[in-house]
Order: sequence, then structure tokens, then C-alpha cells
Amino acid sequence: MKVYTKTGDTGTTALFGGTRVPKHHIRIESYGTVDELNSHIGLIRDQDMSDLYKNVLIEVQDRLFTVGAILATPPEKETLKNGQPRLQNLGIVESDIEFLENEIDTMEEALPPMTHFVLPGGHTTVSYCHIARCVCRRAERLAVHLNDIEPTDERVIKYLNRLSDYLFVLARKLSHDLNADEVQWIPRK
Repeated sequence: MKVYTKTGDTGTTALFGGTRVPKHHIRIESYGTVDELNSHIGLIRDQDMSDLYKNVLIEVQDRLFTVGAILATPPEKETLKNGQPRLQNLGIVESDIEFLENEIDTMEEALPPMTHFVLPGGHTTVSYCHIARCVCRRAERLAVHLNDIEPTDERVIKYLNRLSDYLFVLARKLSHDLNADEVQWIPRK
């Protein structure tokens, strides 16, 4: 398979199922941002941290490929001509969301309660988590926007929402593990 196909040279690209759309289409923006998020998570995973976190991040990256495939499939192309689902054996299920929730709960048990907003920073790895969290929020906003135009699996939006929460708590937990300064924002009077 060649990396270059030349089919996108005119500013369009194909979705799953063959429909061609402009490269600035909201569906492309949605799954492109998920791809960007996946790259940021890879950067986090490349940092010096517990294998536990790395394994969770590998699972997240796998799920993000699924999210991207779902977002790349327009509703009218979800079912093949033979009646089978186009993305057979692919999907986001409730247990994917529960997995993130359980990881969040486990990390929060080891952290002091938050009393103020946390400023991003304190350690490079922590900063990477905050950048990924922001990209995840953008992916979520784009998926919501897409859903306003064409129906999208609601579990995709829920997964992205929970993933941004996970990335925030992971940043806090890594701050704790790395003895990094966690700076809390305190409003000026």
C-alpha cells in the first residue's frame, strides 16, 4: 500500500464507505483532532512513568483508533450492502467508559482533595497531560458539533468527556508521584 494516493490533491478526502468530502469538513476535523490527541497521548506514554499508566494509555490509544473510525463513518455508510455493520467488532462500549472512571477513582484515592483550580505545569510530563486534555476537550466539542449535524454514537462523546477527566487526574497524580509543584489558582481580591 502506497502512502501517497494523490486522491486528496484537490482538497477532498474519502470517508469510510467512499464518500468524498472537503478536507475541512466537520467530520474530518473531528477524527483529525482525535488523531492529534492520540499522538499527544503517545508522547505522554514515552515519558518516564509507571508501567501501570503506560498500559492504560495504550488501551486509550487503541480506543481512540476506534473513535476515529466511528467518526470517519457517515451514518448512511454504517451498514454494508449485505446488511453487516461496516465497523464490525468495533465500537465504544459502556465498559470502555467505566474503565476510565475506575482509573480516575483509583488515582483520586491517593490524592488530596482539590480546593482550587490547578494551573497546568510543574513538570514536563504533567504539562503534556494538560495539553492532551485540552486537545481532548476540542475533540469532544467537534464531536458534539458533528452530532448536531449528523447523528454520532453518543458513547463517543461520553468517552471523550471521560478521557479529558482522566487526563486531568493523571496530571494531578503524576504531579504527586513526581513531587512536582502543583500550583493552584487563587483568584486575586
